[in-house]
Parts: sequence; structure tokens; C-alpha cells
Amino acid sequence: MLLGLIIFLVTVAGWGLFFLKPAWFPLAITAAGVDWDNQFTRTLWITGAIFTAAQLALVWVIVRRRKAVTGPAKPEAGWLEYVWTAATAILFLSLAFTGSRSWASIPVNRPGVEVIEVYAHQFAWHFRYPGPDKRFGKTALELISDSGGNSLGIDPRDSRGKDDFVTATLRVPVGRPVLLVLHSRDVIHDFFVRELRTKQDVVPGMEIPLEITVEKAGQYEIACAELCGLGHSQMRSLLIALPADEYDRWKATSGVN
Repeated sequence: MLLGLIIFLVTVAGWGLFFLKPAWFPLAITAAGVDWDNQFTRTLWITGAIFTAAQLALVWVIVRRRKAVTGPAKPEAGWLEYVWTAATAILFLSLAFTGSRSWASIPVNRPGVEVIEVYAHQFAWHFRYPGPDKRFGKTALELISDSGGNSLGIDPRDSRGKDDFVTATLRVPVGRPVLLVLHSRDVIHDFFVRELRTKQDVVPGMEIPLEITVEKAGQYEIACAELCGLGHSQMRSLLIALPADEYDRWKATSGVN
């Protein structure tokens, strides 16, 4: 009887945490993030209901066993195992299908979208914007010099890159799609912004596109979510979402930080 009471109280406490939400997600700032939150909430309600039903059934079994039950044993109901196994499979596949529609529908590399290059290295982020010509200049590994102020290895001989500028924080316009092109010069890093609900590995030797459309102005932390060395915990920056007109003015002045 005591065990049944404990299980019942644990179930009630679990529902209390669900409704009180002492710790929850920060506000999503993209339409995709809202979709993922909705899918998470649906999944949590369904699994919460199943959890409750299972715990109450366990309490009922414990209480029932306290009574003297006599008589011949009942035959096993093998069909019941097939039913709940099939129901579990259908539920799991249904949730997986509805959830996949959110991440699979993320647009990538659409023409006409503003492009910003993201460079990760131990242990910092840099962001390169094209100038008025909307073209990036060439880069080369042998030209990289942190002490010389060329952390990206921009080739000064390429005229297309003379109007490029590099910042330590990422600024994007609100309501306009932006294509981030992710690069790493050393080890695997991970571009992570909680409010975007997005984590994307940044792999050396690869250009990885990630399109975002931020819907809410504000400042949001960029963190590296892949253990990348001793200074991993300090590899942070800011995503600053500006109203579109303010962003255009900022960019017109070469992105002065």
C-alpha cells in the first residue's frame, strides 16, 4: 500500500512540474522555432498522458495484490501484447512524421537571400559581410594571421574583398531571410542559438548553409555546442536582430562595432 501511495504522489508531482514550469524554453524567435515548440508540447501531452495511465495502472495492481486473491490462474492474454506493441509503434511513427515536417521544410540556399559568412575557430566567432558589390573576396589559409588582424585569411589582392567587413557579433535584419555560410578553420564547432532552436555543426573543410529568418528584435547568445578544446566554454558571441531599416543603416556604415 505504501509503495502504491508513493507512486501516486510521484505522478501528481510530475504533473505539478508540467503545469508550473519552473524551467522552460526561452521565447522562440523564428517561425520554425514556434513549430518545434508546438510539436514538443504535443509530444509532451501525449507521453504525459501515457505516463499517468501507466502509473495509475501500477498503483491499481499494487493495491489489488494486497487483497487475498484465490482461484485458478487466468490464461495469459497474448493478444493484449500485440495491441499495445502495435499502438506504441503507430504513435511513435506518427510523432516522428509530424515532427520531421518542421525541420525538413527549412529552406536552404534560396536565390536572392542575403548571405553572411560565419567563421569559427578556437575559441572565437567572426562574421563577414559583403560590401556594396555584394560579393565576397577570396580567402586563403596561408594568409590567416590573428596578430595581424586577418583572422579569416582575406586576400588583399582580390578587389572583390576590399569592401568586405568582419565583425565579432552577428547582426541580422528582422523579418528578412538570411543565409549563414558556416566555416571552421581547425576543429568541429557547433553554431547554437537557443532562441532559434537550431544547432548546426561547423565542420573543417566544408561550407555549411543555414538559413534563418528572425522575427523578434533583440540580443541572443551564440554558443559553441561542440566540445572544441580547453577554451570551449568561452567561445561565445551575440546574435543581434535589428529592425530592417536600422540594419540597413548599420551595414551602410561598414558595420562599425
